[in-house]
Amino acid sequence: MTAQQVWNLCLDFIRENTTQEVFETWFKPIKPVKLDGKILTIEVPTPLYYEWLETHYLNLLRAALQKALGRNAGLMYQVRMSNKKDAPRRDITIMGSKTPRVDTRNKALNEQKKSEKIINPFVIPGIEKVKIDSNLNPNYTFDNFIEGPNNRLARNAGLAVARRNSLSFNPLFIYGGVGLGKTHIANAIGVEIKRMNPEKNVLYVSMEKFTQQYTSSVVNHTRDDFIHFYQMVDVLIIDDVQFLSGKPGVQKVFFHIFNHLHSEKKQLIFTSDKSPVDLKDVEMRLLSRFKWGLSAELKSPDYKTRLKIIQNKLLRDGVVMPEEVIDYVAKNVNTNIRDIEGVLTGIIAQAAFNHKEINLELAEEVVSNFVKHKKPEYSCEMIKRIVAQYFDMDISSFESKSRKRSIVQARQISMYLAKKYTKASLETIGKHIGNKDHATVIYSLTVVQNLMEMDKKFRNTVKDIEAMLIEI
Repeated sequence: MTAQQVWNLCLDFIRENTTQEVFETWFKPIKPVKLDGKILTIEVPTPLYYEWLETHYLNLLRAALQKALGRNAGLMYQVRMSNKKDAPRRDITIMGSKTPRVDTRNKALNEQKKSEKIINPFVIPGIEKVKIDSNLNPNYTFDNFIEGPNNRLARNAGLAVARRNSLSFNPLFIYGGVGLGKTHIANAIGVEIKRMNPEKNVLYVSMEKFTQQYTSSVVNHTRDDFIHFYQMVDVLIIDDVQFLSGKPGVQKVFFHIFNHLHSEKKQLIFTSDKSPVDLKDVEMRLLSRFKWGLSAELKSPDYKTRLKIIQNKLLRDGVVMPEEVIDYVAKNVNTNIRDIEGVLTGIIAQAAFNHKEINLELAEEVVSNFVKHKKPEYSCEMIKRIVAQYFDMDISSFESKSRKRSIVQARQISMYLAKKYTKASLETIGKHIGNKDHATVIYSLTVVQNLMEMDKKFRNTVKDIEAMLIEI
């Protein structure tokens, strides 16, 4: 067999025995170089990459090789770092999998120490700047991020950072609950910067991965290399910085990297599920630096924004849904964007696999299984307050004897919504809304229903007020 055939067998085994994310990140980039008897030589990008494989996946590699080549299989690592076509090549060969392990890496690095004070595996002598893989998701862009009042500040600040190269918002700290688009905006900033300035080193990394890298560097005595690598970045994007909490060692090294990049006028972008003031077990000196720039909160999208999100996803997926289904999902899935997309995927899958028609009944079934509903307790007073807020009028107007059209209509809409959203009797509704009798309430309900059927503008007004009520 060739080296490639052996490695393909190994990959098949590894794929079945690890997660897709681990497989894509740590095994797919590896290249087989040669096969010498039962010794397979593979090429990895950096010494740090090799260290990570040896620390975390050595047993998996050994099992895969033994399955492909038998019990006496061995593995050689070849580290190749080449950042430009004409750059010099440096190969380090390391024996793995066998015991004892013959390791020529230290010898190679010791020879390099004679000419360098600091050993940095990410920099090749003679090359001023290393090219870094940004780890950005190209699908997360500003073009497909739906703007609304819940995210306008964060989105516009991100655009300013990306397009104007403005350091006014440095760091840019984006925070909010799960599934509201923090990762999307952070990636979009990086993608836009790379589009406009391809030469810039942009790096997106989760705080969890940053912590793993740091821990590995401490274990393998490459802490300086780790710090120097991050200090070469032009734009550093770190997702979920709340995971710094309770990790004093990571906070210390992160503090030094932050200071260096900020002093060098490099852009820093962080996301978190909490605002800087709400982060626990994080050093005050770090919290104060998080506040140097701009903190932008993401909130749950309102009804109109949810409608746009749904319409945008359906357009991208080439799916047609009835308006009543879209409206139902927008009204009933008001938690976050991730839940909305999950419900839409569920509706489409149910229709496709079970040969069902996409209708309101199917949407209700999927939503009931996906979202745990706890209906709020609406009251006549609450409805009056929302209607008054919508029409920008004083709530006392409802109790007046005025026959002004705008006030009468506000009362009628309030009665209609009270009948729809409360368990109050007609007498109770009339008593609380304008102190009217039973017959007046019945008349108001008829007027509103007729107007909603005939007048599109009036129908949209009632829907907008309903959306405000649902947001409570």
